[in-house]
Amino acid sequence: MAAEHSGLSPAAAEELAARYGSPLYVYELARVRAAYADLTGALPSPSRLYYSLKANPHPDLVAELRRCGARAEVTSRGELASALEAGCRAGELLYSGPGKTPGELAEAMHRGVRSYSAESFGDLERIGAAASMLGVTAGCVLRINAAGAPGSAGLRMTGSASQFGFDLDTLSAAPDRLKVPGTRTVGLHFFPLTNARDEESLRAELVQSIRTAAQLRSSLGIELQLVDLGGGFAAPYAVPGERPRYTGLREAVSEALDEWLPGWREGAPVVAFESGRHLVGDSGQLLCTVTDVKDSRGTPYAVLDSGINHLGGLSGLGRLLPMAARPVRPSGEPGPEAVRATLAGPLCTPADVLGRGVEMPGLAAGELIAFPNVGAYGLTASLLGFLGHPAPAEVVMDGGEVVTATRLALRREAAGAPATTHLPSRS
Repeated sequence: MAAEHSGLSPAAAEELAARYGSPLYVYELARVRAAYADLTGALPSPSRLYYSLKANPHPDLVAELRRCGARAEVTSRGELASALEAGCRAGELLYSGPGKTPGELAEAMHRGVRSYSAESFGDLERIGAAASMLGVTAGCVLRINAAGAPGSAGLRMTGSASQFGFDLDTLSAAPDRLKVPGTRTVGLHFFPLTNARDEESLRAELVQSIRTAAQLRSSLGIELQLVDLGGGFAAPYAVPGERPRYTGLREAVSEALDEWLPGWREGAPVVAFESGRHLVGDSGQLLCTVTDVKDSRGTPYAVLDSGINHLGGLSGLGRLLPMAARPVRPSGEPGPEAVRATLAGPLCTPADVLGRGVEMPGLAAGELIAFPNVGAYGLTASLLGFLGHPAPAEVVMDGGEVVTATRLALRREAAGAPATTHLPSRS
């Protein structure tokens, strides 16, 4: 139940919806802190943890993780602006992602970013050109597209033809191409798996990456100052549930590091991990209202004031793992007998469905419901501009008190100059 999932009481949920309108995102900073503590406690020590802003770039969440000790991994001008707004130091950011343009690299360099993940020789050359224009040197970790560990489960990011990273045979065939003016290769970057609920699979991937890092250090003759092992740490999405706990990860990964990269305990190399959804996923819930209830050819429908324009839009396009949203009454009350309903949003497309055959108490128009565990890949991963509905307010809470309440707003501005560096305005 929503009240059990978080510190947000039924009365508080109703009050927030009355004050800020429905639909409404609510984020709780206490859950962000708890997730950070749990994950860092499950990882080898010492190690560095990057927060991947793609999960949720809200500056308040980023700032809370910065205060906890996380650094930020960014992949765009907008994410860079959010990280800096949240107080992150440019010199501690990692700028990654395929397709980095000369313009955005120049801006990142001007803002003081000096650490980059290079995805290809062309990417490395563009990073070097941007650095050389300023007379600085960019430290680059090479993202590796390596085969996965046997039998691993999860959404694979590498291990096949991909826009992500260097193929191992490509690197081996042309190691001299790594000597690019304006850059210095300082390490390796792995991220083979995402949203891995099976700890054994995740452990196998991390150990495989450690072994590959040691082999590449030898075969390429590069110095390893940083080995970013990525992540893959899972979280439930739009369904009730708890974050998985990786109880055996620390010991197994530490043993592999001792064997293959024995200087890691003294910072040679620094070992890093990344996480997005695991750190913020359970901090957020979406409150929305049933606007209509109908029966169509024997199927009950509940039409909501929120849809794939606010939640799971990428899932609606088949770009993420299928979403199986299960709204929960903020009151936690059982209500009338359960029905199996289709939950549809307000958009004029049959794709705007948040769940089919969802078993839940009978709903009535005007009822407030909650989607839990949507602090990651929620609003900014959705079709916010489609049909022009206003964005939900985003309320950040701590200790039962509202910290901030803002709303993203798309805006149209004159073209003719390079794109501005911020996300849509937050007011």
